[in-house]
Amino acid sequence: MSRRRQRLVPDTAGLKRRREAGRAEAAPAGGGAGSARAAVAELVRLFPRALFEDALPPIALRSQVYSLVPDRTAADRQLFFCYLEKNSPVQANETSLPQSIAEHLTLTPFFSLPSFWRQKALQEQGEIRVIQLGFDLDAHGIIFTEDYRTRVLKVCDGRSYAGAVQKFLASVLPACGDLSFQQDQMTQTFGFRDTEITQLVNAGVLTVRDAGSWWLAVPGAGRFIKCFVKGRQAVLGMVRKAKYRELLLSELLGRRPPAAVRLGLAYHVHDLIGAQLVDW
Repeated sequence: MSRRRQRLVPDTAGLKRRREAGRAEAAPAGGGAGSARAAVAELVRLFPRALFEDALPPIALRSQVYSLVPDRTAADRQLFFCYLEKNSPVQANETSLPQSIAEHLTLTPFFSLPSFWRQKALQEQGEIRVIQLGFDLDAHGIIFTEDYRTRVLKVCDGRSYAGAVQKFLASVLPACGDLSFQQDQMTQTFGFRDTEITQLVNAGVLTVRDAGSWWLAVPGAGRFIKCFVKGRQAVLGMVRKAKYRELLLSELLGRRPPAAVRLGLAYHVHDLIGAQLVDW
């Protein structure tokens, strides 16, 4: 017996009102129709700063951006560097990618390529930082760089590792937009000692990826991840319990959320739609 997928049914009037309100509230510089930057700006405004005593930078998820910019290829190209279009002419010094390679490069994020093959993006401009949230391979958090720097400095102020953190923010953050860092990169390129790298891990600025490799991280992000995972399941449960597993979006947003939904219904609905956990 086939299982019926849960479905959110758009409410035309409600959506129109919310979109108009969103345009009025969030029209950041450089934003516009279909703008991934405008989408991130709108999503971080939904982030409940007070829940974490303003100790965390506002975090948007990659999946949430897709709910506001349905063209995923366009969203990824605006956000992340190293995106190539299949069969597109990519040239440097009159040398292009071999056809056999171009056929297999299909818009893959974080693909390590020389800089002249990159598409300019917010990540490469240094305007956003991308972190691996850990509960899913595709769970990427997006944070405005200035928010990241401000909150990390605040959390680490006066701690024994504050010097290492300040060095990282001053030297690594402006120069490297990577999702993770290698040991030779940290020690040879940026001049960090092993003890300083250990301090960065203790501060929560880095987390161990594997031997000699670390993910960029946000101090205290574990609290957010726990709230997010529980809230996602709770909102999915609300849709599953509806008749025929269908629910008007306006009706869902108008309901009183369960106690597990601490990040807000709207925050989770953007994720469910963008992550394709509900039909839309």
